[in-house]
This record gives sequence, C-alpha cells and structure tokens, in this order.
Amino acid sequence: MGLLASTLAGLATGIGAIPTLFRRDFSEEFMDTMLGFSAGIMLATTFISLLGPAIEQGNPIIAIIVMIIGALLIHLVDIFVPHFHPVAGPEGPPSRISKILLIIIAIIIHNFPEGLAVGVSFSFGGIVSGLPVAIAIAVQNVPEGLMVALPLLREKIKKSRVAGYTILTGLVEPLGGAVGILALYLIHGILPYTLAFVAGAMMFVVIDEMIPESHRKGFGRRATFGFFGGFSIMIIIESFFA
Repeated sequence: MGLLASTLAGLATGIGAIPTLFRRDFSEEFMDTMLGFSAGIMLATTFISLLGPAIEQGNPIIAIIVMIIGALLIHLVDIFVPHFHPVAGPEGPPSRISKILLIIIAIIIHNFPEGLAVGVSFSFGGIVSGLPVAIAIAVQNVPEGLMVALPLLREKIKKSRVAGYTILTGLVEPLGGAVGILALYLIHGILPYTLAFVAGAMMFVVIDEMIPESHRKGFGRRATFGFFGGFSIMIIIESFFA
C-alpha cells in the first residue's frame, strides 16, 4: 500500500504539466501563490503526520536530534550535489551538466523525502496514518509539477518531452517510499525516529528553499496566503482520518 500510494502521489506531478499543453507561461503572482500553497501543505504534513507521532511514540530528545540530522543531510546534499532552482539559481559545486538536468536534480532532491514520508507513514500506522500523507503530497505535487514544467519549456524543450521529464521527477517518490519501507522492515524499533528524520528533511526544504523562493519576486503576501491555504487543506485532510 505504501509503495502504491507513493507511486500515485508521484504521478500527480505529471498532472501539473497538463496546463503547459495549452499555454507556455503563467503570471509570477500565480506561481508564487502556488509555491506558498505547496509549502503550507508540506509544513503541516511535517508537524501533524511526522514530527508529532515521532515525539509521541519515541524519546522526544532523540526525535529532535534525528530531525536535525535529517535537515543537515539535505543541507549537505545542497552543498555537494550540483542542481539548479528556477528562481534561486544554481546551488552546489560548479558543473558542466546541462541546465535541464540540473533542474531535474533539484526537483528530485525535493521529491525523495516526500516519497520517504509516504512509505514510512504507511509502515507506522497503515492506511489511517499513511493515506492522509499520500493525499497531501499528491495535492502539493500538482502545482509542483507545473513549476517543473515551465522552466523546461523556457529551455525550448518539446512539450511531449517536458511531460516526460515532469513525470520522471515524480517517479523518484516511489523509490523513496520503497527505501523507507525496506529500512523499517530490516531495522525494527526505528520507526518513530524515521518519522523525525523525514520531518527534518522536509522542513529544511520548505524553510530554506520554498518559502524564500515564493517571496523573491515581490508577491510574498500572495505566497503567504497561499501558505495558509495549503496548511488549512492539510488539517482538513487529517481531520477525516482522526
């Protein structure tokens, strides 16, 4: 179930590319609002579905330490893996890799922890815990898919290839889900701290990248209200499974 849910959540990224079949550009205001919306969903998921259960089921101090380790890992990936953010620009060491591939790598870095979150959540509490996380990730993957597709279109890539690249970035999520499920199957007793680890990784992406990027072009207030919208939707989704 965890592997299937993470696959479907990843494929939702491809849905976000559909609007690019009809138009090649969207306003910066709209894109920043959608980025804030995605950040709100991810942060709410982190606190409600990952960090909260990790603290309740395990040692709070250890959970916090593991959360910080998860954030540090993404920090190190940002430093040592070359990639390109459409708004913030290049990160990591200099590279001769094409800009297209660097953009794809950046999205993969975002998506792997999301897939891991789905897999671990299903391992933690089955459908009741895992399904709301999968739904939330799928919902936020739709605008994320649009954000992947648009910069690829600006690089003069054919629309058919843009759709393929966008789906490819989403398919890293079932890989993350499989890693999470396998780790918990092989190593018993680490489940609460795996939740905390994923929470740290996702929080780092939201706070260090998504929120700042949504404020860079002068539409920070729109992005803030988008954030509250995404955060609220995640709470509503969780309430159906409480």
